[in-house]
Amino acid sequence: MTSAFAATRTQPAAAARVLARFGHALSDPTRARLLLALRQAPGYPADLADELGVSRQNLSNHLSCLRDCGLVVSSQEGRRVRYALADPALGHALSDLLSAVAAIDPLAQEDHR
Repeated sequence: MTSAFAATRTQPAAAARVLARFGHALSDPTRARLLLALRQAPGYPADLADELGVSRQNLSNHLSCLRDCGLVVSSQEGRRVRYALADPALGHALSDLLSAVAAIDPLAQEDHR
């Protein structure tokens, strides 16, 4: 068990802050789409902007928010910056969350038909 996870299990206030930060990241549809894209594979801002149909500036702002929330990390590759989920467990959590929401949300069920 990681120390961050252990802290959230023993300190409800810490757990609430972690969930609120995650909720803030997911509260914007573009950030949610960005997280889902990065769940598939790491990416570069220009490619991600094209994939999501947003401006590079807009994408940069969303990446900054996700970095501040601790959900994505960046790595320099020559003159390019590559973004990825901060932890592979986040990708699994997003998949689990999507499954849970699809099970209880009638609109999500209609979208999957």
